[in-house]
Amino acid sequence: MMKEFKKILFPLDLSATSPRLVPYVLTMKEKFDAELHLLFVARDFADLKSIYVPHPSIHKFEDEVVAGGKKKLEEFREDYFETVKDVTLAVLPGDPSQKILEYIRSEGIDCVVIGTHGRRGLEKVFFGSVAERVIGRAEVPVLVVNPYHAA
Repeated sequence: MMKEFKKILFPLDLSATSPRLVPYVLTMKEKFDAELHLLFVARDFADLKSIYVPHPSIHKFEDEVVAGGKKKLEEFREDYFETVKDVTLAVLPGDPSQKILEYIRSEGIDCVVIGTHGRRGLEKVFFGSVAERVIGRAEVPVLVVNPYHAA
């Protein structure tokens, strides 16, 4: 008996590597005739409060990051999924891995397609691996693609 995936989540960081994952996402969506959810999580900057950045400034900056994320995600959809039906866009503020896991549960996602990392070197060490945390905690199958080795 084959498993059916009705809702597929593609969480992306909108980095230069995100387009390299699109062929895998499209293959999964088309194979299962599934709904596709594109999710961008705008990092939470609450930890900046401890370094005396004024509270209203942080909230304003976070609002601008979310608004910018929405615009970039819409552009990404137009560039790579323009003719694709059943695509939902979501931008959430917060910790990326936590918000991805919450989204999986709240939206009834059946499968996730995620890149191993969008960053390299010191940035990866500083931000950690969102993909690793999602893989370890997700209650649904996760297809992991290394964007640096994707054809």
